[in-house]
Amino acid sequence: MSREAFPTYEVECFGRLVDGHAHLEQLEDLPRALLEARQGGVCAIVAVGMDKGSNEKALQIARDHPRFVYPAIGYHPWTIQDSEIEETLVAIRRQIALCVALGEIGLDYKIKVRKELQEQVLSPLLDLAREWDKPVILHCRFSHRRVLEMVQERGLKKALFHWYSGPRDVLREILSEGYLISATPALAYSLPHQDAIRYAPLDRILLETDCPVNYQGLRATPKDVQVTLQEVARLKALDPFLVAKQTTANAFRFFEIPSFWGCPGVDHA
Repeated sequence: MSREAFPTYEVECFGRLVDGHAHLEQLEDLPRALLEARQGGVCAIVAVGMDKGSNEKALQIARDHPRFVYPAIGYHPWTIQDSEIEETLVAIRRQIALCVALGEIGLDYKIKVRKELQEQVLSPLLDLAREWDKPVILHCRFSHRRVLEMVQERGLKKALFHWYSGPRDVLREILSEGYLISATPALAYSLPHQDAIRYAPLDRILLETDCPVNYQGLRATPKDVQVTLQEVARLKALDPFLVAKQTTANAFRFFEIPSFWGCPGVDHA
């Protein structure tokens, strides 16, 4: 699918948008990407980390762009190295008060990192989230059931299952626990992702880009949360303004961002 298949949507009439998951430190031209996001109706971005270095960069980007970029720090299963685990976990504990969520964290049963080692990393992170009452942003590729079990075992109040494309039965449990899932531009072609977003009620969905992921020709930046918005509206046969208003409210409540400043049209209730 070429980039031309993903039109750039005008969102002035749709309210304001939140990109709930962005790897900003990986963007080639961050100043331009943030400017285009603002011009495209984005009022907040959650910058996620994957390891000690990217966590520090997410925190710095948030300091440089207050009330626009909000940091989440984590330890992604793709980046786990035995020699770095203790140092990374210590750094996350030291920095957790500065972030709006722990993420990106989770399990990935498609990669070569041992499942046992992945759980050894995820377990203390979930414990830390419970201790600090922080939301978690969860990567759960081919591990949806186990990640949910680990979250349930700790009784976490807020969990976001990032880019959910898993089984319907697990999704039912996720929703029954009051947890959320996120939508990405992959809705344009991913049937499992489409099924999840059709099934989930709008008040349990966040929009994101997971930039700079390449979606079959679209190398995403935060402004492309507009694409996600339109795909959700299409799949659920809803007015894009309604989708924008509700998902932005969902994001601000989930991440407990201090104010709805900069997001006109968002319900403060």
